[in-house]
Amino acid sequence: MSPTPDLIILNGSLLTFDEATPKASALAIRGDTIVAVGDTDDIRAMAGAGTKIIDAAGGTVMPGFIDSHVHLFGGAAELGMLDLRETMGADALTKALRTFAAEHPEEPLLMGVAADYEILGPGVKTTRQYLDRILSERPVALMSADHHTVWANTIALEKAGILHGSVVPPGSEIVMAGDGTAQGQLNETGAFGPVLRLSQLGGRDLLGYVTGADPEPPATPKERAFDKEVILRGLNHCASHGITGLHNMDGNFYQLELLSELEAEGRLPIRVQVPMHLKNTDPLDRLQEADEMRRRFASNMVWSGRVKMFMDGVLDSYTALMLAPYPGKPKSFGDAVFSAEHFNEACIRADAMGLQLSTHAIGDGAVRRTLDGYEAARNANGARDSRHRIEHIEVIDPADLPRLVALDVVASLQPLHSPAGGLFSPYSAGDILTAEQIPFAFAWNKIRESGAKVCFSTDWPVVPVDTMMTVAGAVNCTELPPPWLDNRQSLMATLSAYTHDNAWLEFNEDRKGRLKPGYLADIAILEQDLFSIDKNQLAHARIALTICGGRISFGDLQS
Repeated sequence: MSPTPDLIILNGSLLTFDEATPKASALAIRGDTIVAVGDTDDIRAMAGAGTKIIDAAGGTVMPGFIDSHVHLFGGAAELGMLDLRETMGADALTKALRTFAAEHPEEPLLMGVAADYEILGPGVKTTRQYLDRILSERPVALMSADHHTVWANTIALEKAGILHGSVVPPGSEIVMAGDGTAQGQLNETGAFGPVLRLSQLGGRDLLGYVTGADPEPPATPKERAFDKEVILRGLNHCASHGITGLHNMDGNFYQLELLSELEAEGRLPIRVQVPMHLKNTDPLDRLQEADEMRRRFASNMVWSGRVKMFMDGVLDSYTALMLAPYPGKPKSFGDAVFSAEHFNEACIRADAMGLQLSTHAIGDGAVRRTLDGYEAARNANGARDSRHRIEHIEVIDPADLPRLVALDVVASLQPLHSPAGGLFSPYSAGDILTAEQIPFAFAWNKIRESGAKVCFSTDWPVVPVDTMMTVAGAVNCTELPPPWLDNRQSLMATLSAYTHDNAWLEFNEDRKGRLKPGYLADIAILEQDLFSIDKNQLAHARIALTICGGRISFGDLQS
């Protein structure tokens, strides 16, 4: 007789991603594993005296979402910062900042996040002097939604030691005014890192992104305890959206240690992969840290095995690397973070170590240079099942589409980054993108049609980690004027790219991403049947329960 299950789910509309049992209404869990999938009557009959019973009430039951591109520590920290996503205009910004300042009298850095590049109005530059008019006596910093630009007031720049400029690494810039002082805009991590260190977290939340190194001096026991609770708050927030796994896109030993401590304490609600972040200023011998991370952290809940790099910036600040100059800027191609030679050698070495690569590449020039690096690794080391990834691919040259397939490169895409996702305004032809580039911008369908593997994620906190908002953004898509193309995705393809395919992306397709006996019990239960509701209601569908490894990580058990 089969062992009695610990937990059973009944009366659900199961999306299994298992060809042997594509449809079912119930499943049983013992320990951290699914032990049976079938109809409600058969699964109900398995229950014993101690079995907990969940009634899905007709809602979709599916593998837990795996968000394959997040910045966990930064996203968790931003839950306590001033959200400026809906704030536009000088009056609105003034009211928001002054109210936040009054509510946080002890905060050493008043940090606003998700700020628009034209938050003060069309054509108005956000300068330190303008921010001084709002608040001059306390340090203020505004982070752009894409997290590649910060605007700071004078006292923040003074305390950070960069009011009169400073040497910054290639690809970063302290924008200077004509009088030899900083104008207030700081482009990329090498420029704004000193300002972030003024915060209550001392910049530790973004160290994995800014430097990839650990806190120096090391965090005190009190700071470690504080940071761990901040991360836990972020993890619980993710679990409330049906997420059972995260692929972090910045990393250091510090984050891995805190996550492992949470796991040892039995408090880790979500599985997390953390990469080693290789900066363009790092010697390649630093890749040995990635190997050490892989050896030291290899549990079912916390692991590494991947290297993250940045090839360029973003479109809005003209730092995305392009093949042709930006319209109206004949000498501006954007910024290459890595030289081609340095990047190629990094790829060759990391690939030879058996590590997975994920590289931020937004402009078509960055995408090509990244593909060149991955091709150099393949030529040097031979082909293998590497599942190397390119993050974002916001613009791709048509000549590079077939190279994704030829090199077995995964397109890691974020539906809500696209203007079709509904959060951001479309670029007008001739502004940042040319009319010829726009059909190949956020070109999900062209990438799919090339035969390349596509996976979906959020890039939280650039956009909310709300899974159903992303699903709706991919399926519904705002209709954009020509030459923008229709990139709507089917619901099934979208859910697969956000669950089943992301399990494959992390080399776990034999134990995650399916509702199948023998697979880990990582499950999301929704209040509605996603395939029965109107597509326009997808963004409003809610998670009823999240289960990770057989344990309820979000929601109340109704039995």
